[in-house]
Amino acid sequence: MDFKNLITFLQELNKNNNKEWMDANRKWYHQVRNEFVGWLDELNDNLLRQYDDYYDTPGKKGINRINNNLLYHPNRPIYKDHFGAGLDKRPNTGDFYIEIGMEESMFAGGLWRPDPKRLASIRDAIDYNGEELVDILEKPSFKNAFGGLIEDVKLTRPPKGFSEDHPHIDLIKQKTFAVMAKFDNTLLFQDNFNEKVFGVYKEMLPFRTYLNKAITV
Repeated sequence: MDFKNLITFLQELNKNNNKEWMDANRKWYHQVRNEFVGWLDELNDNLLRQYDDYYDTPGKKGINRINNNLLYHPNRPIYKDHFGAGLDKRPNTGDFYIEIGMEESMFAGGLWRPDPKRLASIRDAIDYNGEELVDILEKPSFKNAFGGLIEDVKLTRPPKGFSEDHPHIDLIKQKTFAVMAKFDNTLLFQDNFNEKVFGVYKEMLPFRTYLNKAITV
């Protein structure tokens, strides 16, 4: 994967974020996109071999559109400033997300503001066995990789059916259950970058498994 070419493309797109420039550079875009899809295919095939429960997600299925959704966010630029994709993308669950940006990139996973039904399922799981989630979040290697849950809006009072003295009330008040690890793009050019991707996937897997089990049981 020629990450340098990908980053250069994003930098030029960021300077010329309009349809006219994209149309003039459509061949370049497809070259970069196809290489990115090929790299995702390589990751997908490796993870499929390593994990029995991994959900086969070829690059073309995992990659996100480069167009921003202007219907809901009309003030955003036409095109994104990154290439993003989700692997292990079982329908209606939280995937393993990879984003390559112009200067900084990231890994992420979990559920961002899940709908009320899935949020209720997660809270029920925490009520039933919150200790397991706490152990995952407090594991030193997990904290070193991700810090903790992404900070987002949370309830000020316990949701219906829960009391303030619940042992895991801080988790139950959360509306987002996701983690993220940003990294400098110099990491992309290290020979062992793919191995680092696999390491982050492995570290995040128990967290994602806990959430996905909660919303699918």
